[in-house]
Amino acid sequence: MNLPNTLTIARIFIVPLLVAVLVQERIILHWNGAVITNDVVALIIFWVAAATDLLDGYLARRWGQVTTIGTLLDPIADKLLVSAALISLVQVRVVPGWLVVLLVGREFAVSGLRSIAAVEGYTIKASELGKTKTFWQVLAISLLMISMHHAWVARWANLSLYVVVLFSIWSAISYFNKFWRKIDIRTKQGRRQELLIAERERRRLLLEQRREALRNRRRAAKADRARAGGLPTGTADLPPSA
Repeated sequence: MNLPNTLTIARIFIVPLLVAVLVQERIILHWNGAVITNDVVALIIFWVAAATDLLDGYLARRWGQVTTIGTLLDPIADKLLVSAALISLVQVRVVPGWLVVLLVGREFAVSGLRSIAAVEGYTIKASELGKTKTFWQVLAISLLMISMHHAWVARWANLSLYVVVLFSIWSAISYFNKFWRKIDIRTKQGRRQELLIAERERRRLLLEQRREALRNRRRAAKADRARAGGLPTGTADLPPSA
């Protein structure tokens, strides 16, 4: 365990807290005479979690603490945070359900794609489109939370959400493209290797057949010489025993 991995795990544990605060509309806090509603608290929690996403990757690279568990948990934590926030916003009737299904389904599809690629022995790294999509996701979710009690923000929140959908589909197509190119290259290499092995085996069998034919010719030539010289080619008959 190191600090970057601790931040990643902390982001996972923040998710239930974010959901609880976001769906409980009766939460109202008073601080220095100001009234703080649940959407403000949820927004602060979401921003803190998003900040840990930037910080853990930066620290892991800066301190040379990139680990296997961190590489696996970081995208899982990101998808949990975004998916939980969007699903909670559906429950409070801020986001259309079909949009969230589309976005969450995209996350599952890309995660499955990366898992298959990892099993095949190669890694699909995050593209610039994916990073842009993540930025717009954070912006859109923040604006949607603010629009819960500030209706004038709803227009900009919905616009940013459609931008997220655009980048999500675009980046998903890019990931699938990379995947199929890798699979195509790997398949061609595998077929080429199979052809080389088959050709090597064919040559080995052909060489073995030639050697066997050469041995047979030598045996036949030896037998011919033996018959021509009057030498017995088999075992001499033994006299009967007394």
